[in-house]
Amino acid sequence: MGSELYDTVTGEVVWGLAHPRWLARAWLTRDGLAPLRLTPEEQAGEYGRIQPRRLLRTPVWIPFVRGIEPYHKLTRAIEETVAHPDAVLSFPYDWRLPVEANARLLAAEARRHLERWRGHPAHAAARRRALDEREGRLVFVAHSMGGLVTQAALALGSDDDLAGDTRGVMTLGTPFRGSVVAANILNAAQGAPLPLPHRRLAALAAAMPGVHDLLPRFVCLEEGPGARRLSPSDVGALGGSEELAKRSEEFFDLLARHELPRHRPVAGVHQDTVQSLRLENGQVLASEYCFRTHRDGELRRDENGVALRFGARGDGTVHRDSASLRGGAVPIALQHGALASGGAARHAVVDFLLEEDDLGPDQAGEGLGLTVPDYVTPGADWSLRITGTDDPSGIDCTVASVDGPVRRRIRPYAGDGDALSADVELPEAGLYRVTVEADRLPSPLTQLVFAGPDGRRPDEP
Repeated sequence: MGSELYDTVTGEVVWGLAHPRWLARAWLTRDGLAPLRLTPEEQAGEYGRIQPRRLLRTPVWIPFVRGIEPYHKLTRAIEETVAHPDAVLSFPYDWRLPVEANARLLAAEARRHLERWRGHPAHAAARRRALDEREGRLVFVAHSMGGLVTQAALALGSDDDLAGDTRGVMTLGTPFRGSVVAANILNAAQGAPLPLPHRRLAALAAAMPGVHDLLPRFVCLEEGPGARRLSPSDVGALGGSEELAKRSEEFFDLLARHELPRHRPVAGVHQDTVQSLRLENGQVLASEYCFRTHRDGELRRDENGVALRFGARGDGTVHRDSASLRGGAVPIALQHGALASGGAARHAVVDFLLEEDDLGPDQAGEGLGLTVPDYVTPGADWSLRITGTDDPSGIDCTVASVDGPVRRRIRPYAGDGDALSADVELPEAGLYRVTVEADRLPSPLTQLVFAGPDGRRPDEP
């Protein structure tokens, strides 16, 4: 959801504005998300009504994912590192659509970009300084779903030479094996009554191929003493589309046969992250532990035959096991939506561009995590949680409105176990950013939270 979307029929931006009034209209009114619904033509594969114009320039908020920070800090760092800004191409895409459709667009655009750059005057100058005066090659830097689009573009795009012309791929928080959060998004029944934004997203996402491409493809569904993978019928039972789930399953089975060239994954760590689920009467009950298998695919079990539970954590959306194809991820203690904008991730990307094989010090710090609600009501008390320490000294915590004057310093206090808590009350509706800073952190921890009316009206869909 990191690309701004434009409706060519109405001439309006339908995704990518962060003003609180836009957020409230989008998530809390009956037709606020209507432009994002796939039309029958789009469901049949006729795309073009919605155009992705650019990467996000402002923060946005999404239920369950909470928030996505804009990418301008990352793109600026890349432009300042390469031989010339024209060597950099941003690729926004319509995230509602199947990964496969966007991958084919990316493959074609990457080829055009490489040919343009090889004919650029700055390329000739840079080539004279390069090892063996080699030609420029492609480096992909992708956040979240963008990593899946990149993987598919290199593996299944119509350009068979694209992988050979690629020097490397860096992914930031990409759910290569999916995310349980996608099941949460599709499940309007869970924890009922859900706030209006969550129900509206579930109704919208049920017909979105892009959301189904993010569903977990690992052993995650807990049943009795064991666990198994989600089936298309399970997806239908929790509120998604069985047909879209089947298509996605077939697509990723094909994609799994292909490797990424010189892949360096970055994984968010130390954040509370749902990794498994149970289905009870159509409700998704998600848990912050995962199951693991032996090399032969059999579940790891205890002496009584019960599946063992593991706490992998992650970036709040993608658990660590899912963020890399073969392990060996660079760990960074940040939330998913901020992973591409944090200083530690920018340093890792710059090192990758400069072909530094040494990854440097562990960017995971001492393991602080931040957990906040994704949706709150103005005037109501709520709590945030800082994990990884029970000592409030040296911890600076603030809550500030994204586009307004409200800024409050929050004083955390020792809670249960190895954690701190803090009580918060926001004065008005809007989008807020929680920031935790500490000497031990290479980058501040941040998370977005949306404050809006309760909206629990059972008479509305």
